[in-house]
Amino acid sequence: MEIIQDSPYILHICLPEDWTKTKTQREYKPSSLDTDGFIHCSSPHQILQVANTFYHGNAKLYLLWINPSKLKAPLKWEISGDQSFPHIYGSLNLDAVDAVYNFRPDQDMVFRIIPGLSDHV
Repeated sequence: MEIIQDSPYILHICLPEDWTKTKTQREYKPSSLDTDGFIHCSSPHQILQVANTFYHGNAKLYLLWINPSKLKAPLKWEISGDQSFPHIYGSLNLDAVDAVYNFRPDQDMVFRIIPGLSDHV
């Protein structure tokens, strides 16, 4: 599958328990905001590598498609390793989240499919 690198969206992998909190908090504030000072995100062409590196074996995740133009918190692209990744410096306002998909690995626990890709690029 060809992934278009010029997507207007950034993506975030979300744990179900973190997403559930948005119902009462009315914003998304994962633990990384406290520990790292920002919310880790990826571009569509980076997301499978991130998922397989940091979430291998986790079959219960959500994938958030975020429209950066709607963010209230600052967005910075920063180098990590040999790539530049988007980081949101503050809580994520929910109206910037255009879609939320279940993000599941294949039976062998490898992530190969990006849910929502055909709808957002």
